[in-house]
Amino acid sequence: MKHKNRLPGSIRKLGVVGLLLLGSINVWPQAASTPAAPATDAVTDAVRQLQDEVRELRNAVLELRSEAGQYRAETEQLRKELEARGPAQEAAAGNPANGVSPPATLGERVASLEESSDLLTSKLDDQYQTKVEAASKYRVRLSGIVLLNLFSNRGYLDSQDVPTWAIPEIPNVSGQTFGGTLRQSEIGLEVFGPHLFGARTSGNLQLDFAGGAPNVPNGVNFGQARLRIASMRLDWKNTSIVAGQDNAFFSPLSPTSFASLALPAFSYAGNLWGWIPQVHIEHRINLSEGQSITLQTGIMDNVTGELPSSFEPFAQAGESSGQPAYATRVAWTRTLFGMPLTLGAAGYYGRQSWGFGHNIDGWAAMTDWSMPLTRRVSFTGEFYRGRAVGGLGGAVGRSVLFSSDSSQVRALNSVGGWSQLKFSATGKLEFNGAFGVDNPFAGDVRGFPLSAGFPAPLLQNRSSLINVIYRPRSDLLFSGEYRHLRTFDIDAGSPTSDQLNLMMGILF
Repeated sequence: MKHKNRLPGSIRKLGVVGLLLLGSINVWPQAASTPAAPATDAVTDAVRQLQDEVRELRNAVLELRSEAGQYRAETEQLRKELEARGPAQEAAAGNPANGVSPPATLGERVASLEESSDLLTSKLDDQYQTKVEAASKYRVRLSGIVLLNLFSNRGYLDSQDVPTWAIPEIPNVSGQTFGGTLRQSEIGLEVFGPHLFGARTSGNLQLDFAGGAPNVPNGVNFGQARLRIASMRLDWKNTSIVAGQDNAFFSPLSPTSFASLALPAFSYAGNLWGWIPQVHIEHRINLSEGQSITLQTGIMDNVTGELPSSFEPFAQAGESSGQPAYATRVAWTRTLFGMPLTLGAAGYYGRQSWGFGHNIDGWAAMTDWSMPLTRRVSFTGEFYRGRAVGGLGGAVGRSVLFSSDSSQVRALNSVGGWSQLKFSATGKLEFNGAFGVDNPFAGDVRGFPLSAGFPAPLLQNRSSLINVIYRPRSDLLFSGEYRHLRTFDIDAGSPTSDQLNLMMGILF
C-alpha cells in the first residue's frame, strides 16, 4: 500500500510540472534586460515588459529542471523497491483476489513515469538551449526584433519616419509623404558571466540601424548601425551595480509605441531620456509582502545636446566643466490587481561650461508613476521641471541660447511631461492613448530671438498618439498608430502634422 500511495502523488506532481511547462510555452521566449530583447534601452515599455516575461520564463525553466531531477530520483527509488520484492510477494501481488494490482501494472507505471521524466527534461533542454556560441565558456543569448514600419505623413516634419516635432511649410516641397523603413529593427546580445564577490555578472549590448544613411543611391534604405546600450551588471540579492552606456535610470518610463523605437516616444515632447555612459548603484528594500522601496544613485556623462564634431570628439560644455552629472531616484512599489504600482521621484544636476566664463548649472526634478486602475487598465507617465537639460530632451533639445554676438548665454528653463492610458483587452490585444508636452519658458526663448541655437525659435512642442498592438503569437506582432504633432514657433505660428504608421514585427 505504501508504494500505491507514493506513485499517484508523483504522477500528480509530474502533471503539475507539465501544466507549468505548457503555460510557459505560451509566454514570449525572447530575451531582455533587457531586451535582452532590445529594449532596456531606449527601447519601449512594451519591449521591457516582454523582456521581464522572458526572465520569469527562464526562472521557471530552472525550477522545472530541478523538479525533473527529483522525479528521476523518485523513479529510481521505486524501481529498486520493486526489484527488492521477492517472487512470493510478486505472486501475491499478482493475485487479483488480494485486491492488489499485478506487478506488471506497477512496473509499467514506473516505466511510464521515467519516460515522462525523460520527455520533460528533453523539452526543458529545448527551452533552455544556448543558441549562440561564444568564444568563452559563458552563455550568450541573442535577441532582437525585425520591424517594418509603413508610414503616411500629412504636414511637414523634422523626420519622415520617426518625427519629433512639426516644422513650417517648405515652399515647393510636398506636405504629403509615404514610405517604409526597417531601420528601427534592433539586435541585442546578452552574456552571463561568472560570480564575483557573490554577485551574478552579466553584460548587455544593443544596436539598431538608425545611425544615419550613407551618401549613396537609395542610401535612405541602408540604415547604419548605431550603439544604444553597452552595459555590465553585478547583481546581488538586493543590490545591483550597472556600468556602461545604458538608459537614464532616473527617467525609466516611455509611452508604449512600436512606431518610435529609434527614439523613445515623445522625445522632445516631455519625455526625458538618454542612452548615457554611467555608473549607478541600485538597492532594493523589502518592506513587506508585495511592497518595496528602490534607491538609485550614480554619475554619468554630462550631456548637453550639442552636435559632435565630424572628426574628433572635442569636449562639450558638460565635459568641459571637469565633473560628471549626478542623479538619484527613489521609488516605492506595491502590488495592486496583481500588477506593480510604482511611484518614483528623481533629481539630476550637471555643471556646464560654455566658454568665455559662461558657466551654467543644469538641473531637473522629476516624478514618475505606473498605476494599475483595474486588472486591464493602467495609467503611467512622467513630469519634470528643469533648466539647461537639452541633453536629456528638455526644452525641445536645447540647453542654452546665445546672443547674436555670442557675448551672452541664457540657460533655458522648461517644464514638461507625458501620460499614457493602457487598456489590455486580452493577453494578445492592447490599446494605448498618450499625450506629451514640452514647454521652454517663453521669456528665455524671446530673450535672444536671433540665437544660433538649434532649433532656436521653438516655444512649445506637443505630441499625442493612439495605437493598437496585437500579438497573435509571443514572437509576432502587428500594430497601427496615429500620431498628431503641433509645435509652436516664435516666427511661424503653430504648424501641425499627422502620421499614420502600420507595423509588423518578428521578435527573436
